[in-house]
Amino acid sequence: MHIAWLGKKSPFCGNVTYGLTTTAALRQRGHEISFFHFDAPAAQTGRTPRPQDSGEDPDPCCPQDGDHPPDVALPYLVKSQIYTIPSPRAARDLRDALERLKPDVVHASLTLSPLDFRLPDICQQLGLPLVATFHPPFDAKLRNATAAGQQLSYQLYAPFLARYNRVVVFSALQAQQLTRLGVPQDRIAVIPNGVDSSIWCPGPSPLLHRFDGRRVFLYMGRLSTEKNVEALLRAWRAVRPQGCVLVVVGDGPLRANLQTLASEPDVIWWGYEQRMDNRIALLRAAEVFILPSLVEGQSLALLEAMAVGVACLATDAGADGEVLSDGAGIVLSTDGVAFQLRTLLPLLRDQPRFTADLGRQARQRVLDRYTLDVSISALEQLYGVLPAEARTPPLARQGS
Repeated sequence: MHIAWLGKKSPFCGNVTYGLTTTAALRQRGHEISFFHFDAPAAQTGRTPRPQDSGEDPDPCCPQDGDHPPDVALPYLVKSQIYTIPSPRAARDLRDALERLKPDVVHASLTLSPLDFRLPDICQQLGLPLVATFHPPFDAKLRNATAAGQQLSYQLYAPFLARYNRVVVFSALQAQQLTRLGVPQDRIAVIPNGVDSSIWCPGPSPLLHRFDGRRVFLYMGRLSTEKNVEALLRAWRAVRPQGCVLVVVGDGPLRANLQTLASEPDVIWWGYEQRMDNRIALLRAAEVFILPSLVEGQSLALLEAMAVGVACLATDAGADGEVLSDGAGIVLSTDGVAFQLRTLLPLLRDQPRFTADLGRQARQRVLDRYTLDVSISALEQLYGVLPAEARTPPLARQGS
């Protein structure tokens, strides 16, 4: 099939990883991918965007050697990890490119952009099936202001998602959220995130010497309010587990403030790590991975850590509690994260056999439920039933 994929290539975030990994896997199965993404400099000059245009390094999951069709650049006014504001001509450029390329399916990994709301009309006019992957973080229990604020994005998007041919979500919890907000249940496809377990796997780490024989506890992700890293740092300062080091990998708007909160020698501020081989090496060096988020979707970083065989702790925000349920890890409540970690950090320090067993259970959970191969097969099956549906407008089908 020829799939027009609309997503992000920068700045780095989970949406970027999802898009690059998924399209690379689809190409490996023989599908043709036209990748649409926001890249103003390339659009202004008429050049085909390449990784060097935006300062990105080529991702090993997404070959850039000319073995697939060129990207389609869309102009933007503002682009961030959270949202994108396209230029006024972006919708016209998108429509013209789709009309020229004539793909079999359009798949939008939604970028929280006003263009998301126009896609159903554009694709309906062209007779193209339209799939969305909707993965903003959430907490179904609305236990904090961050979760309540995130719920607004679901309420805003639901009427438009009802007009997509299919909406891919990562968990049954997220599907229930959208169904309650009016998205027809038969329009929603639950396809969990997946990781390549042959790449993300246990093994020796070339970075282990960097930690001077100390046992490594690891956080990897964005340094922003919803990730709740401050709670992890408060717990670490209270416990200060002897012979251990906390490695914080990532960047974000709170980095400077968080570094002021924890500047001790047993906290290493690694910064943003773009190289996949270094991310794998960091996980292989770690005994424990901690994700204290207030809201989540289904964290790829968590799945990667599990696949490498690291003992994992995560809150029950989003689908992460579901991922770690029944012994695959330790599930925290988003209420009182620091208090829970103050109890658990000494246990994990004193029980290395327990952490090793958790790591084995975590990898087995990935092999059982969250491999990339299974996710891609589910997407292929979804694409296969859509072309005939595109001939009938979604609202007409709903009425019948």
